[in-house]
Amino acid sequence: MNRLLLSLAISCSFLACSLFGEPAETIQTLPLGAAAPDFNLPGVDGRNYSLKDFAKAKALVVAFICNHCPTAQAYEERLKKLVVDYQAKGVALVAISPNDPKSVRLDELGYTDLSDSLEEMKIRASHKKYNFPYLYDGEESKVSKVYGPTATPHVFIFDAERKLRYLGRIDDSEREGLVKVHDARNALDTLLAGREIKIGKTNTFGCSIKWPGKEEPVKRYMAALAAEPVTVVLADAQVLSKLRQNSSGKLRLVNFWATWCGPCITEFPDLVKINRSFRHRAFELVTVAANFPDEKNAVLAFLQKNQAATQNLLFADTDKYKSMAAFDPEWNGALPYTLLLGPKGEVLYQMQGPIDPLEVKRIIVKSLKEDRFD
Repeated sequence: MNRLLLSLAISCSFLACSLFGEPAETIQTLPLGAAAPDFNLPGVDGRNYSLKDFAKAKALVVAFICNHCPTAQAYEERLKKLVVDYQAKGVALVAISPNDPKSVRLDELGYTDLSDSLEEMKIRASHKKYNFPYLYDGEESKVSKVYGPTATPHVFIFDAERKLRYLGRIDDSEREGLVKVHDARNALDTLLAGREIKIGKTNTFGCSIKWPGKEEPVKRYMAALAAEPVTVVLADAQVLSKLRQNSSGKLRLVNFWATWCGPCITEFPDLVKINRSFRHRAFELVTVAANFPDEKNAVLAFLQKNQAATQNLLFADTDKYKSMAAFDPEWNGALPYTLLLGPKGEVLYQMQGPIDPLEVKRIIVKSLKEDRFD
């Protein structure tokens, strides 16, 4: 019996690793007193960085952050302020993204406009005006595995000899207004004063590291999305009028398109990605085909090909002008036509022509912003 239980435990352990894509090796966090591991990583500014680039610093902060994590995002301004406050004191800060972009699922992007590729890191660093080097360690995460961050954000503070003196959280609350202990700043102040840091290690809180090796679970997740049913229903003037009013209590992204509209077809995959990223929050995508009702089969075939498992409508009236006026009397009829409606029907975004997906996602993220960090 004991052998059977042991065999089952081993099998379950193996199955868990297979399902969730945990890295085969055990990732150990760098211990206090350890020497700073060297690195040679590309930054968002186009150059590579290593430890020697910070040789003159009296203390070095290595912060593991990423684009997509809302907790890491909550600390962006605090990291920038730390650079401003401590730069003159001889402190340098470098940030590293440890995540493999291929190991990030679309539903993990529900709080961000960008994922974790190097190109997207460049966009975020520029948009948020980072004042510190931001380095990419994705795909293999070799450097990050040596440091061993447990979540984003996670900071490691080294002294002038590059011995690890503090590791853990930046402070004790992702909500800045609730912060009581400024752990990283306290550690730096103590270190610069030549004193021993009493609490050298604290727990971290944030998003798990997306280590390489999770590609297969991501593929299975995408396969499950592809298997979701896709339907389309006819929408008359009354339905379209209610669609515009939006009493859903959610953000509603409405896209009018047609099977014969080139720009519509080109941008449609972006709409599907947006829906998959945000649909688990207070958000919904509604597509409306401006085809004739008797073209329903062609419309459905296109939607199925694009895996549009969302609310899909098709003009029920052969009088297209009647349908357009029911939704928006001021719409000039050009396709594609996209609106982002607030929970009370207010227009947050409106575009006649192809959308800018990044702009739309930024508005969605801002509009869905909860009071988590206020």
